[in-house]
Amino acid sequence: MTFSFGDLLLVLPELLVVLAACTVLAVEPLLDPPHRQRLAWPSLGTLAICMGLIAFRIGHRAEAFGGLVTIDDYGSFWKLLLCFVAGLTVLLSHSYLKEERLHIGEYYALVLLTLSGMMVMVSATDLLTIYLGTELMSLALYVMAGLKRPEPRSLEASAKYFVLGAFSSGIMLYGVSLLYGATGSTRLTVIASALTGSGSDTPLPLVATVLLTAGFGFKLALVPFHMWTPDVYQGAPTSVTAFMAVASKAASFGAFLRVFLDGLGSFKTDWSVLLLVLCVATLVLGNSVALVQTNIKRMLAYSSIAHAGYAMIGVVAAGWAAERGHEATSVASVLLYIAVYVFMTFGAFAVVAMLRKGDVEGEEIDDFTGLAKRHPLGALMMLVFMVSLAGIPPTAGFIGKFYVFMSAVEVGLTWLAVIALVFAVVSAYYYLRVVLVMYMREPAEGTETLPRLILSPTLSIVLACAIAGVIVLGLYPGPLVSLATQAVRALQ
Repeated sequence: MTFSFGDLLLVLPELLVVLAACTVLAVEPLLDPPHRQRLAWPSLGTLAICMGLIAFRIGHRAEAFGGLVTIDDYGSFWKLLLCFVAGLTVLLSHSYLKEERLHIGEYYALVLLTLSGMMVMVSATDLLTIYLGTELMSLALYVMAGLKRPEPRSLEASAKYFVLGAFSSGIMLYGVSLLYGATGSTRLTVIASALTGSGSDTPLPLVATVLLTAGFGFKLALVPFHMWTPDVYQGAPTSVTAFMAVASKAASFGAFLRVFLDGLGSFKTDWSVLLLVLCVATLVLGNSVALVQTNIKRMLAYSSIAHAGYAMIGVVAAGWAAERGHEATSVASVLLYIAVYVFMTFGAFAVVAMLRKGDVEGEEIDDFTGLAKRHPLGALMMLVFMVSLAGIPPTAGFIGKFYVFMSAVEVGLTWLAVIALVFAVVSAYYYLRVVLVMYMREPAEGTETLPRLILSPTLSIVLACAIAGVIVLGLYPGPLVSLATQAVRALQ
């Protein structure tokens, strides 16, 4: 394979992110530990430049490196979202790492390296390239999960994530090898052409599809591949958990949709049944187990599992759709839902990070007791995020659920929408329980309470962006719907 200077220009955002990560790693040893937090600002500058370059290319389509990477509106949608999340993570981490006294300059380099892997995942149109992007993302996240080295649970989270992630990577790579054996290529377009008309009685592609589902299922935290999620979310630093919960899931959905719709579209009758089973199981287990959690990070972990199930409704509907228009609407609902999920989940984790003061972690639901009196604004923001996660109007969470539920109804899966609606009502219990604790309970006499909270400037920006996203997208979702619809056309 040969490539030209034009290919490098097409992947300039990815190259800038990697270059910034390498620069941060080179400069970090030259700075005193307290000054390493300043590395956040060049990281943010790089992300802003990348978002500008990506936005400039919207409406254009080009292939790079002989078709290994495609620059299109679909990839641009995900990359804009991922760069935005990475920027919020850097801002959140600036205050959180200072509170934790973690003067780790390489943290920002790891965020950027993780982002570069995610950007490769959502733009790649070759299975091996997608796999390489997935591994770059995962390897950096394994390290980030264990950055609180003095705490055994952080090291345990990193070890569990690494071991289970290695198994999932092996399963995914085995599925890629089987598809290569069946079609003679790892390019999605070639695979799609080779599988067209082969029929579902061909065993090798079907087995490969199952293995790819298992590999992506781990990254998406679908049941039964979710086992790592609660322990890793609880043990990792809160800023890492927030990044992992939203960015990793968004990038995985971006790659997952491209592989299954562009490469395995001829088998959608088969994989849609498999994904339907996983979708229902994820909705049931995620919402049911979240009911009994007392640690808010574990509760949000099971919540993220449930939200993966809600987003999967749109994927199932796309596989079930007999008409092209319904398929496009279903896929667009997934993009819309993940974008909405980013704002409300990242905002909830940002409030958890806000409670980290002194020796008090602020991770137990009981730590939120009386928060409305100690920090009315913080309690109000958490109220908005909990209401949105529950899908109550007029928040963005309601809009996201409405679109995925309607995508199921349009293709005749009304019963699936009803099941999802029932468990959405169930989820309101554990979300509103946090609200009850904040507003309707007094701290127990004699127990340690959190000091009065003061928001740092960077944390204030993060929370303001999250709140604005939840409210504005709930009241005026039109621009995001149009952007998602335009992005889906690139897959048609």
